[in-house]
Amino acid sequence: MSVRALWIISHENKGENVSIRFTRRFATVEHRAKILAGSSYRAVPEDNTVLQLLLTELGLSESDKSYVALRDDCLHRQRLPALELRVDGPGKGFLWPVLVISHGPLTLACLPLVDVPAEPRPPLASLLSVSQGLTLLAGLQTFLLGSGGKPDSEGLASRLAMLPSVLLQVCPLGTPLDVPLLGAPATPTVPTPAGNQKQPAWKTGLHRGRAVVNVALIETVRSMQYGNRSRQDLWDVYGTVTCKCEVEGVLPNVTVTLTLPPNGSPLQDILVHPCVTSLDSSILTASSVDNCDGSAFSGPYKFPFSPPLEPFRLCSYTSQVPVPPILGSYQLREEENQLRVSVTLKLHESVKNSFEYCEAHLPFFNRDQMGVVDVKVSAGQLDVSKEKNLLVWGLGQKFPKCREVTMEGKISFSGPTPGPTDPLCTELTAYIKLYFKVPDMTLSGCCVDQHSVQVYSSAKPRIVTSRELQSKEYFIWNSTGTAPVASGQMML
Repeated sequence: MSVRALWIISHENKGENVSIRFTRRFATVEHRAKILAGSSYRAVPEDNTVLQLLLTELGLSESDKSYVALRDDCLHRQRLPALELRVDGPGKGFLWPVLVISHGPLTLACLPLVDVPAEPRPPLASLLSVSQGLTLLAGLQTFLLGSGGKPDSEGLASRLAMLPSVLLQVCPLGTPLDVPLLGAPATPTVPTPAGNQKQPAWKTGLHRGRAVVNVALIETVRSMQYGNRSRQDLWDVYGTVTCKCEVEGVLPNVTVTLTLPPNGSPLQDILVHPCVTSLDSSILTASSVDNCDGSAFSGPYKFPFSPPLEPFRLCSYTSQVPVPPILGSYQLREEENQLRVSVTLKLHESVKNSFEYCEAHLPFFNRDQMGVVDVKVSAGQLDVSKEKNLLVWGLGQKFPKCREVTMEGKISFSGPTPGPTDPLCTELTAYIKLYFKVPDMTLSGCCVDQHSVQVYSSAKPRIVTSRELQSKEYFIWNSTGTAPVASGQMML
């Protein structure tokens, strides 16, 4: 496996500050690519061209435009993490597969050498260079961001400065070290114990210090609330458990146990990582598609596994909960050249009243630029972005004791330039979008007890567990206007 080109891009504020922090091309690999591809060869364009194509494909550029043909055409299907970049100009064609991983302020991308004919296009699963390229990017990401994933600017700058010498050692002439030899089977015929895994050359080094096993449980809740009896409100919960084992020497066998409260709904649609060594078949049978008869397995859910070297997702699941965490009512009425706004948000009594952040965004599309804003809120702080026709209601870290907040007022539109447009939100079709995160809580009640994590090792590692609830696509639609209604269950 070899790499034709490698890019490291930094981006902040949803693509407003974007730059290529590092790029490397390997001429010897490009020469091989030209020989292998023959008449179908496509040269790698300039870095600025690659940058714009990647930003468009990832939705980090032209975010103010509701439709971009290259990104939103119905015939185009984005297939992360292996993208297809359409190159115009001389030698136009497609670059494929451009492998991309993003975390925090960094996006890492590389173009691996594909040594099979591009047409007909081979399936990704058959290309060993794809999995190896992603492993290389993941290793470089860990090197640049550190184990915590939140580097300071000085630390990131120093590691980027070290990257040329690091690549010279771990990826000489574009070929990463410690990858399977050509002709070797993609999967071994005999399972290899986790303790025999070889440390990749692009890792920063073996773990030193006290052994640590980190287990993080994150639940994501989505909701569509209409405030209309003729339309059924929808919500769903999707949970993931990620693990990271930092142990010096041989990796141990680990068992993680998920538990539910006595009245908790059974977990459904459970998917597990291949490293899980054994599992009760009843854990995998509960499905959100079928009607639950109440006899589904309700825990505890035990997952014994031999961890890989890198952080990984141990399992994922869905859960049916009786109510969404925040119930909302949004009424928007038009009076002459003004809009009268009335909003009520109520935090459910079962939800912990302690947020890391909580914001409500009220965008106003297809109208003139926002003018006078005469709006009052019962709690929190209101920020007005007139150029974006957006109200941002910052609710802070707690709701009041009554667990209810309100917004009332009027907004006029009289600007000389039109505001942002959206083909969906016409007339009184409008919504509120909530952004929040609640630490140390899950909506289903699922948790990982620190004492239930069993590690079969003489190292006696420190066990760190965490859980949190966060929002995603959490909408409250204007009850006095039309709104898109989906029939059936929401799918994550």
